[in-house]
Order: sequence, then structure tokens, then C-alpha cells
Amino acid sequence: MKTNELPFVNIQTPLGIAKIIGDENGISVISISDEGKINTEIPAVLQEAVSQLQEYFEGKRINFDFKMNPAGTEFQQKVWTALLEIPFGKTCSYMDLSKKLGDVKAIRAVASANGKNPLWIVVPCHRVIGTDGSLTGYAGGLWRKKWLLEHENPSSQQSLF
Repeated sequence: MKTNELPFVNIQTPLGIAKIIGDENGISVISISDEGKINTEIPAVLQEAVSQLQEYFEGKRINFDFKMNPAGTEFQQKVWTALLEIPFGKTCSYMDLSKKLGDVKAIRAVASANGKNPLWIVVPCHRVIGTDGSLTGYAGGLWRKKWLLEHENPSSQQSLF
């Protein structure tokens, strides 16, 4: 079934409007946008994902355990699974991720799969940074990546980046 045929909901977050798409097989897409109509009714199959995302933004949740069903190639699925292993409040580089997956030369492919992650925040692609510690590409915009990293790792310093 195509994602445009699945139940969806748009919710307000501190970073914009999150669109959540899924069915009884799991959540297939969570994306962020600057526009969209907020839904007043949440389909039953999406309620757990909505609740957990809201808890994340309230600082009450550090991991997600609702059923996920992202569509991707076998390689993309491997990369997304590796992303799930990056602890809350921590970061790793694209190089680290490539090494973990067993092929340091696959850094571009890893970065590409990271950029195609369909589950915003939940599969934490925002936790991947440049080898030099810099913020690098983020489909939702670098300002959102910075916000997410600071949300997950609050400190007394003014800014992480």
C-alpha cells in the first residue's frame, strides 16, 4: 500500500508541523514541514506515535517503542537500524557509522541512506555529525538539527554549535 493511501495526522511540534503516516503494520513516515493543517482527530493506529512524540518534545521520553514500518532498500534498513543504536544525547560521525556497518568506503552511501530516513526524530539521523564535529546536512534544516541536539543534551553552555 502506498503511503498516500494510509491514515495520517498532522500535529504541531516546537519545530513545525509533523506529519505521521502509518497503519496497523506500523508507522511508515514521520516528516516535518513549515506548513500543513493540524488535525483535531487522530486515527487510532497513530495515537501511540503521536503520544510518544509529544512526550519527547516535553522532555519526558528518550526512546520510542511504537511499531515502525519504514520502506527502504536492504542497505537503507541496515543504516536506519544502526541509527537506532546511537544513544539519546550522543552523536556519531558518518565515518563512525560506516565503520560500524563494516565498510569505511561506504561513507557516501551511508550519508545518502541517512538522508532518506523516513522516520524523523524516531530514527535519530539528527545525531550524525561531521567527523570534525560540525553539523552537516539535514533534510529538515540545520536549525532543526541544532535544536534537536540541544534538546537531547541540554547544558549550561550557550550553544553546542
